[in-house]
Formats: sequence, structure tokens, C-alpha cells
Amino acid sequence: MPYAHGAERKPAYLSVTWPTMMKARGVRCIVMRIGSKQTHTGGVEIRFFLGTHRPTWLSKCEHDLFLSRRLLCERKSFPQRIKGEWCLDSGGFTELRLHGKWTITAKQYAEELKRYSQIGGLHWAAQMDMMCEPVMVQKTGLSILEHQKATVENFRELRSMNTGGVHVIPVLQGWTLDDYERCFSMFEENGFDLRDEPTVGLGSVCRRQSSDEIGEIVKHFFKKGLRLHGFGVKKAGLMKYGSMLQSADSMAWSYAARKRNGRCKDTSHHHTSKNCANCLTYALEWRKGLLSDYWPYCPE
Repeated sequence: MPYAHGAERKPAYLSVTWPTMMKARGVRCIVMRIGSKQTHTGGVEIRFFLGTHRPTWLSKCEHDLFLSRRLLCERKSFPQRIKGEWCLDSGGFTELRLHGKWTITAKQYAEELKRYSQIGGLHWAAQMDMMCEPVMVQKTGLSILEHQKATVENFRELRSMNTGGVHVIPVLQGWTLDDYERCFSMFEENGFDLRDEPTVGLGSVCRRQSSDEIGEIVKHFFKKGLRLHGFGVKKAGLMKYGSMLQSADSMAWSYAARKRNGRCKDTSHHHTSKNCANCLTYALEWRKGLLSDYWPYCPE
């Protein structure tokens, strides 16, 4: 079922008491409690969504998945989600990189969401935000403030539309901490207290996700009471501030397989491809490794 505010969550994640740590064999290990119902201000509920560029995995993989709308928007039919949930990224980074602007309207996106809801298991969809990385600001020719205004306005529009029951999350945008704080206030001025939102995306993070600066930004809004989703947060970022995120996603497995000629343990198909950058088995092995490295008691 689509994510609804206040609805009971499925136990597909675990509650981490983070910074309870110990040193063992020279590696930082995390002591955690599994399946508890703590709030995000104490032990935090961290949920990991495996990023994929293969829509067919929606019907093949029972683990939480993360897909871009750009993979679905031109399809005439969709795979059916049998088990597990997934989240939808709006594909804003690619839109701005290719066109310097959004090429669809909020109304068109809302209509798309109605179609995607038929797949089943859609947990939430990210709004059509405007990234604030310097390269994106240069691409659009607009200022960070203008990007933030457009982001807040888009969220206001989408929240007033019929999206077929799909929950649309706001995305906090900026570059510096002051930028993000200003964006928070802009949402508030438009009637949206982000502290009341079940999930708030933190934008313009992916390419600097392991930096101390992002760690401070996450910490700042965690203390404010925001339930943050980290877009594209990988191992280094999770170790720095994973305790302060509600959820995260990453497709780093595919990049790693492509750049390092990564292979899964199932050798039966190795003769048909150069690497396992499109391989579900490899992706699941990577996911298991990620969770066992940093959450060693995570259930399979």
C-alpha cells in the first residue's frame, strides 16, 4: 500500500542505537537493537532502498528498491510489485543536466504518479525539485534562491493535486547550511512545517555525501526534528551520519561493477557480459555486504 501519514510501518528496517560503538579487530562495529519501535530522536529507524535502473526488478526483487521516473515515464505497461516497497525519484538531476529546466509540469507529473501507483508498493515519490549544485545553477542560469522558490512552489502545487494516493515528499534544497535553513523557512512560510512530514528528502547531497559539511547539515536538521532521506548516500556517508537519517538509497553497486569489472558469485552468465553492472545477483550481494559492514545484525 502507498505510504500514508501516520500509518503503521512494515518491519523492513531496523532500529539502530548509533553511536553505541565499540572497536573490534580494528574496525568500528555498531551495536543495535533490531525491531524496536523507538522514535527517530532516540534510536533511529533507518531504511535502505537499493537503487536500480532495471524496472523489471520491481517484480523480481522483494527488497526495498529506488527508481527514477525517467525509467518509467515512456513505458506503456509496468511490472507488478509482488512483495516489498519502492520509492520514486523525480529524475530532476538528469532533467536539469540535459535541458536546463523541467520539461514536464506538476500536473503531468501528478498524472504519471497515478499510473505508477498501479504497480503497487509505491512508498513515496519525491517532488520535482531544483538541485543547487554549482553546475546546476550554472546550467539553468538561475540563482540558488530561485531554485529554492521553484522547489517550494512545485511542492505546493503537487500537494493540491490528485496523485492517485501516492505520497509526495518535499525536498530540502540548498548548498550551504544557511541555504538549507532558508529553504526550510520558505516551506514554513507556505504552510508546510517540515517537522510534521513523514519523510523529507535532503537534496544536492549525492556528490558530496561523505563530506563533513553534509554531516553538519544532516545533524542540524536532525536536531530540528526532520525525518531525512539521504539521496545517494553511500558507505562513507552512512558511517558519518547514518544514525540521523530515516532512510537512504544508493546505486553505487552498478558503478562499482562497471568501473572495477565487478562480478557476482554466480558464474553461469559471466560469458554474456563484461561485468555485473546490470546484475540483480551482484546488486543483492553488494547490498548484503553494505548492511553487514555497517549493520552487522541486519536481517537478510
